[in-house]
Amino acid sequence: MSRTTRELDAPRAVHEIAGKLRRHGHQAWAVGGAVRDAVLGLPATDWDIATSARPQEVRSIFRRTVPIGIEHGTVGVLWKDGVLYEVTTFRQDVETDGRHAVVRFADRIEDDLARRDFTINALAWDPATKELYDPYGGLDDIAARVIRTVGNASERFAEDYLRVLRALRFAGHLDYTVDGETWTALREATPKLTRLSVERVREELTKVLQQTPRASRTLE
Repeated sequence: MSRTTRELDAPRAVHEIAGKLRRHGHQAWAVGGAVRDAVLGLPATDWDIATSARPQEVRSIFRRTVPIGIEHGTVGVLWKDGVLYEVTTFRQDVETDGRHAVVRFADRIEDDLARRDFTINALAWDPATKELYDPYGGLDDIAARVIRTVGNASERFAEDYLRVLRALRFAGHLDYTVDGETWTALREATPKLTRLSVERVREELTKVLQQTPRASRTLE
């Protein structure tokens, strides 16, 4: 686990939305792929914010909101730059079956990051303090160019079998290798992809083809 200070090239809106949440007494962290890409020095889009505020609190704080996934804790905040930013309440998994997750709201960023798929995606950045929180060694794995699950690999894939394809997509897109334990669990979970809907698998395969320079090698 590491806590470092780092300036990331986040849109002004991310600072303003997080700042407003903090002024109302809530935690607010930038999370997800945009943080990973910003750390890598890649163009970072689709900035998401995780917060201790509950969905109805988010809707009361911001004037223009869209309940795009409010049952799962996600509220879209339409900001002055015309972009819709997803603000999601911290969550914990209560039950998973490889296809869907039952979640409950949580109060700590630690709980939210614990349910992420891979270490490189389990980074959180506080726009106010510039703290980059890395509880699972994601920065080390970025430096080593490795895809590794958060915690037990078999458990992570059993929570959502689509992570098999996500691991391959990230490995191909970033030209990373897959950690040995993660690779073993990935291969064991691959037959379970048939339990997923055709739509989810097709959507992820489309991302592989669009985001991976050598998609055929990734899917071998």
